[in-house]
Amino acid sequence: MNNKILIVEDEKNIAELERDYLAANGYESDICNDSVSALSYFNENNYSLILLDVMLPGVDGFEVCKQIRKKSDIPILFVSAKKEDIDKIRGLWLGADDYIVKPFSPSELVARVHAHIARYERLTAKGEGKEHEQISIGHLNIDINARRVFINKSEVTLTNKEFDLLLFLSSNPNIVFSKDDLFNKIWGFDALGETSTVTVHINRIRDKIEEDSSNPQYIETVWGVGYRFKV
Repeated sequence: MNNKILIVEDEKNIAELERDYLAANGYESDICNDSVSALSYFNENNYSLILLDVMLPGVDGFEVCKQIRKKSDIPILFVSAKKEDIDKIRGLWLGADDYIVKPFSPSELVARVHAHIARYERLTAKGEGKEHEQISIGHLNIDINARRVFINKSEVTLTNKEFDLLLFLSSNPNIVFSKDDLFNKIWGFDALGETSTVTVHINRIRDKIEEDSSNPQYIETVWGVGYRFKV
């Protein structure tokens, strides 16, 4: 995979700062400053990752993320001055992989970009040249190497983190894992984030695979402890 980044940022100084720090670490970047240009750049180029501002002229970054997620699972990192938890949760719910609050440390930004690209490359490399392994439970079918999920033979689209989380839980059925356990397993001990991210991703997975997400058949909440995959 290339190391090209799409920066979607309407503040010129911030966009150029991001580009310069990324360039110093070996990443090439394209810059655009509105949602229309962002989707055009995305459709016409191949990127390793997208840095996406929330507050854009016209359609906001949340909608851009939603549109991109219909076509691709490449890492999307929100960069925003909006620091309220509800905005972070909304971004994650729409499929973003991370949320960075302005003002930010440029070195931290580069570290997160590098970590997400490296993880994505490791995940997409898995399964090359292998026969497809599958997990089938009830109406749920997980094609492990192809990283595809089906409910009643209809495919549902999961982000990388959603797929990793579902695969880990389904590969360890009837075992209760705390949010800390799951965060460390899926995001890594050195990840920058909060365990509330786990809850957001669990809820998103339920919305996609459960017939009734309020009464889940697959991923069960064990109150005060964590989550387990029921079989």
